[in-house]
Amino acid sequence: MIVLGIESSCDETAAAVVDGHNRILSSVIASQVDAHRPYGGVVPELASRMHVQAITPVVTRAMDEANLSIQDMDGVAATRGPGLVGALLVGFTFAKAFAWAKNLPFAGVNHLEAHIHSLLLCRPAPEFPFIALVVSGGHTNIYHVVSDNRFELMGQTRDDAAGEAFDKVAKTLGLGYPGGPVIEAMAKHSDPGDIVFPRSLLEKGSFDFSFSGLKSAVARYVHDHPLQGDPDKARVAAAFQAAVIDVVCEKLLAAAQSRHCRQIGISGGVSANQTLVAALTRRAARHQIEVIAPSVSLCGDNAAMVAARGAAMIRDGHLCGLDGDVFSRALNLSA
Repeated sequence: MIVLGIESSCDETAAAVVDGHNRILSSVIASQVDAHRPYGGVVPELASRMHVQAITPVVTRAMDEANLSIQDMDGVAATRGPGLVGALLVGFTFAKAFAWAKNLPFAGVNHLEAHIHSLLLCRPAPEFPFIALVVSGGHTNIYHVVSDNRFELMGQTRDDAAGEAFDKVAKTLGLGYPGGPVIEAMAKHSDPGDIVFPRSLLEKGSFDFSFSGLKSAVARYVHDHPLQGDPDKARVAAAFQAAVIDVVCEKLLAAAQSRHCRQIGISGGVSANQTLVAALTRRAARHQIEVIAPSVSLCGDNAAMVAARGAAMIRDGHLCGLDGDVFSRALNLSA
């Protein structure tokens, strides 16, 4: 089975071709980061317009790089949500029309399920069952992954997602957008010193996250201790990142032990943070637990993960009709 995947949930227009063995035949991403950077975040209307401009060239390039034609496709998949509705509609409508015109099966993919499937594109891929973290600008969720069509939600953020906290702290420090890469870069060669921010673990036994208090603690610190330059900013960045990493590692290891899983996979944009991956790998090794993370190109929003998830859905008959629509907020994943 060869599936064309399309992703347009936020500020990346992406298309990819993946076969039934989870081999990526092509993956093309048109990023809008530079366009949104002056505004300190994604502007929904601007994102939608840029998707309209990019969708046809991106899909055409993905087909060309795979050295395949429309006639070679066995199915089409597109992100259905969660995400920005206007942005989602561009890719979803394009894919639905593509599938209808060629009489191909069409799958509307949950964006969070797609991120979990990015782990199944790794070589080697994790073995079922395993624990998966989807950590991005909009989500920080832990799943017990039983199969490629069954995901049990164990915990999620109750307020800000980790990626959102990175962006807001970066803005507080005057570091620009997106916040994750610049905070990691500043923190890499700095020590927090005596700066210690709170670790919100919530009630005992909970796998939920809360980063709102941490974000507020950083803002209070900056208000009470005016920063004199980059060295001060780097110390705050290092202290903030250390707090996020401690909480994420604690929750993931507890989740893995509670389900007797020997593997943890982390996906989503924040999983590109190599400091987080290295810390989790070290701590997990003490418990004989392996950590798996996708390549950086598969951490953020991409269409290869959408095509992989779509292939599993098409295989099992989970198709989307022409009356299917997008959704902005997360729905329950497959049970």
